[in-house]
Amino acid sequence: MSNIAKMIDHTALKADTTKEQIEVLCKEAKEYHFASVCVNPTWVETAASLLKGSEVDVCTVIGFPLGANTPETKVFETKDAIEKGATEIDMVINVAALKAGNDELVERDIRAVVQAAQGKALTKVIFETCLLTDEEKERACRLSVKAGADFVKTSTGFSTGGATVEDISLMRKTVGPSVGVKASGGVRSLADAQAMIEAGATRIGASSGVAIVNGETSTSDY
Repeated sequence: MSNIAKMIDHTALKADTTKEQIEVLCKEAKEYHFASVCVNPTWVETAASLLKGSEVDVCTVIGFPLGANTPETKVFETKDAIEKGATEIDMVINVAALKAGNDELVERDIRAVVQAAQGKALTKVIFETCLLTDEEKERACRLSVKAGADFVKTSTGFSTGGATVEDISLMRKTVGPSVGVKASGGVRSLADAQAMIEAGATRIGASSGVAIVNGETSTSDY
């Protein structure tokens, strides 16, 4: 179980998340030795303070959840989050640009965040796979690798669907062995997590981290 725990980004991204919930999230992350907590930017400073001296990283989301911000805005968000203590950055791509075939903008968007985080934080690129065709998913993978991202990631957890084994397998095949793949959205049990890992995931994003490592099933949305 401890090996899976170290692959989990323990997540709380709902709009109504309270400080008390962030405190519980960080306490659980330390107790179960999760890879990170994944929180909205407003909670980065709080999480960094609570996790100081621990092995748990602070992950935050950029351009979340729609990805429709400009590259310049995403760069500002990234730099601000890192300054406040974030060590992992999960950015949402410009989904509409990808679907329109504007690969130049998608790559520029990703590269801008990667460069802003360079040497300071890992970068993960969120695709929102439920809105994409397989060809678009493959293209997003190639653009992410070309732009220098550390991970590709399935979903925000706030659209019409989350991670699937099929998408993880496709993403792993496309990015190759050296880029991380994060399954997020709808991973609610140990069986779910194991299936994603077998398909090629190296990180799991879930608000159900405690249930997963305890072999239980959560009813959480994310």
